[in-house]
Amino acid sequence: MTIVGLTGGIGSGKSTVVRMFGDLGIHWVDADDVAREVVEPGTPALKAIAEHFGPDILTGDGALDRAQLRKIVFETPEERAWLEALLHPVIREELVRQLTPDNYTQPYTLLVSPLLFETNQHQLVDRAIVVDVPVEVQIDRTMSRDTNSRDQVERIIAAQMPREERLARADAIIDNNRPIDDVERQVRDLHKRILVDFV
Repeated sequence: MTIVGLTGGIGSGKSTVVRMFGDLGIHWVDADDVAREVVEPGTPALKAIAEHFGPDILTGDGALDRAQLRKIVFETPEERAWLEALLHPVIREELVRQLTPDNYTQPYTLLVSPLLFETNQHQLVDRAIVVDVPVEVQIDRTMSRDTNSRDQVERIIAAQMPREERLARADAIIDNNRPIDDVERQVRDLHKRILVDFV
């Protein structure tokens, strides 16, 4: 079974693009969703995070305070490294489980991950698609979507692979700084190419 990676920097519009593939009947597994699942209340990962950062990292109902954690790890590189060392192997294990062929019947499936290259998840895929927009567009979209400060968004972008390197590693690129109908055309064309090349 063919697995195609879909990645892009924060604010690049991966969710919009993957829904377009979904409209073509393609199943996807989202690494961000898995990252949330592995730290739900009662999981070993959440227990380890609470022990490391203290009880203030939890909300009143015992869930992870993701905004507080994000603030800490993007201000303190050592804490981000600790968190990544804890979570990346757990996330990868769950991604592999969800990507098993028994779980889907479509001609190919997508692994959607903002850190496809950074975490070596690209080793799980046969081809990598990058959803791309200029950095300034990433900043504007993320600030309006998440009500983060510009400084915090810039730190998140700095922690991700540089745009130029991500593009250089892409097998295909979707320009998401275009009108929506043009992005849909790019997705349809790429879908047809994948079917010809792999299916």
